[in-house]
Amino acid sequence: MHYMGLANHSTYAATKAAVRSYVRTWAAEFKDSGIRANLLSPGPVDTPIMDSQASTPEQAAAIRKMYSNYTPMLRIGRPEELAAAAVFLASDESSFMTGSDMVVDGGVSNV
Repeated sequence: MHYMGLANHSTYAATKAAVRSYVRTWAAEFKDSGIRANLLSPGPVDTPIMDSQASTPEQAAAIRKMYSNYTPMLRIGRPEELAAAAVFLASDESSFMTGSDMVVDGGVSNV
């Protein structure tokens, strides 16, 4: 959803674009020092923020259902899935990646 234009989300979208720009710039700036810069871009993930967007447990369940239906994988992500992606980016397994945006969003931004 971070690549899409969503009404009433201008500040959110601008900050996401700024972070992507920082990552690409840092990748170029730090290339000679061996420092890699990559970005992890999550989609809807089942975290307490979902509850904070609702007034009741029923509303929170409805929000989760809405995001699940919106996601091509027909579910929202789990925190462990984002953690695994972050561990990958921090590991030597991603040693040939820099300036990249790893999108872990259940296909929202691609389908």
